[in-house]
Order: sequence, then structure tokens, then C-alpha cells
Amino acid sequence: MEPELGARPSAPETASTLVFDVKQTAHSVPEDVLGILTGTFAASLGLYLLQSAGSVTGGTAGVALLFDYATSWPFWLIFAVVNLPFAVLAIWKKGWDFTLRTAVSIALVSGWSVVHHALLRIESLDPIYGTLGGNLLAGVGLLILFRHKASLGGINIVALLIQERTGFRAGWTQLILDLVIILISLLVIPAPAVLLSAIGAVLLNLVLAMNHRPGRYIGH
Repeated sequence: MEPELGARPSAPETASTLVFDVKQTAHSVPEDVLGILTGTFAASLGLYLLQSAGSVTGGTAGVALLFDYATSWPFWLIFAVVNLPFAVLAIWKKGWDFTLRTAVSIALVSGWSVVHHALLRIESLDPIYGTLGGNLLAGVGLLILFRHKASLGGINIVALLIQERTGFRAGWTQLILDLVIILISLLVIPAPAVLLSAIGAVLLNLVLAMNHRPGRYIGH
């Protein structure tokens, strides 16, 4: 139908957009502190379940668990030492703020592991429950840390850098590298435990791949 003479043309339809105030979506200091404490607690508890179940996972946590099984060193010390080389990469590519948050997170996971060993004595644990539950807790803990501009070092940093540069999700990058680490664990733990560990690592990284991507979360 032709528009009437003198009538104003109707405005074109546009899709609705959401606009968020940067200040309102920023995390406060107490929120960051509580988030990092919660994330490190969940991740460390997940690693403790994995250790109790005799399983491994990916990332530097998986490497630390392998050394824990193969040596007499305490896990908290191994975890801290394994992550040291990645500090330079974090400073270079992510800046001091991210690096300091990550260093604090690594220290907290090491500290929480001592607390778990002292206060949560596990005499026996079903391997399936321990492996899947441990990876799920570790994945949720990592997700919380990512939301608060922190990580647990190592492969977490590499995966986040690749996502920022290419858009390839951090969860998928970490999954590929994690599976390589788990295959190496065949040298230390039995093949059935390795297979179960691989399934657990997929679960952990699915948590990250589905939830940690651009646009999924507006807090910063």
C-alpha cells in the first residue's frame, strides 16, 4: 500500500539491544576476594578428590598430581613449583594485575590442600565418583577464577591467551593439552585410571567451554 502524502515514513525496525553500565557491572574488591577464595576452595577440593581417587587431570594440576604419585614431595609444594615458569608468561602477556591474582590463587590452592588433608580424612573413595566429582569441582572453581581475572597458572594462561587472540574457546584448547598430559600419565598410573581420568578431563573442560566465552558474562 502506498503511504499517504505528507505522512512521515515509519522508522525502520531494529533489534533491541542491552546496554550495561561499566561501573555497575564491575566487581568490587570484596566480590573479587570472595570469588577468588571460593574458586580456589572448589578447585582445591576437586584436586583433593582426584588425589584420593588415584586419578589425574590436565593442566599443571595434572602434572603436579603425577609428580605427587611418583615422588615423596607434598602436593602443595609441587603445585607451586610447577607453576613458577608460567609467571613470566603471565606478566608479559596478561599484565601484573592478572599475574598477582593468579599467584595468590596458586598459593591459596596450595594452602587449601593442606587444610583438606588435615580436616577431611578420606579412607576410601569410589574412583568414578572421585574422578568425575573432582573434575567437576575443579572446573567450577576455574570458571569462578576466570570470572575474577585470575587463573591457576600454566595451561590456563595459555588457553586464555589463545581465546583472546583467536576466539578459539579456552575450554577446547585446555582439553587438547589436558588429554596429552593424561596420556603421559600412562607411565605412572594404570590404564583404567587413565581412561577414567580422560573422561573426567572432558567433563572439566566442558564446564569451561560452555560457560566461559565472550558475551556469556558481563561482570568484570
